[in-house]
Amino acid sequence: MDEQIQILVERYPKLAVCREDIKKAYELLEATYQNGGKLLVCGNGGSASDSEHIVGELMKEFRLKRRVYGSQAAALKEIDPELGQDLADHLQGALPAISLTGHSSLQTAFMNDVVPELVFAQQVNGYGKPGDAFLGISTSGNSKNVLYAAVNAKAIGLKVIGLTGANENKLMKFADVCIRVPETETYKIQELHLPVYHCLCLMLEEKFFGTK
Repeated sequence: MDEQIQILVERYPKLAVCREDIKKAYELLEATYQNGGKLLVCGNGGSASDSEHIVGELMKEFRLKRRVYGSQAAALKEIDPELGQDLADHLQGALPAISLTGHSSLQTAFMNDVVPELVFAQQVNGYGKPGDAFLGISTSGNSKNVLYAAVNAKAIGLKVIGLTGANENKLMKFADVCIRVPETETYKIQELHLPVYHCLCLMLEEKFFGTK
């Protein structure tokens, strides 16, 4: 863990101020996955794209091989030798994560029928379980739909992580840990969010799929 954070800080010296919060966020996510939980992620605009990006890194191979071995591979081949072999050869280990930004039918229905700003909170209501984690990405830290989701996540029993810019913000109030990258302009904040979440994904992959 510390090695990846050190590499991150060497590449992006500005992020040295976030070192401890990145470590805390990782530890929270590690505990979530060790206990059989999942990650829910959301954001708006560029942060919505970041949400999808994070899920992509967690749900399939990032840097390491994540072959399916052992009892799962044997069970696949027992059910059907041909199809099972293909599955065993190509399936990859996954860390369960859901982006709340991509469910257009659900989102548009809820936004039209109820209250648009509560759409992420509604999804947390359906997907979230005690022991899961919620990651809210907001460059300002004040996006109302992300805040509503964070409040509901906390009420249900999820751990809450914020990923924001440098300014003090409302998301900090609800987050168990808030990583505030040291920029205040939107595109500059987004430029630092990517290496932060890549670092988190790398550390999680090393923990759960690295060589022992």
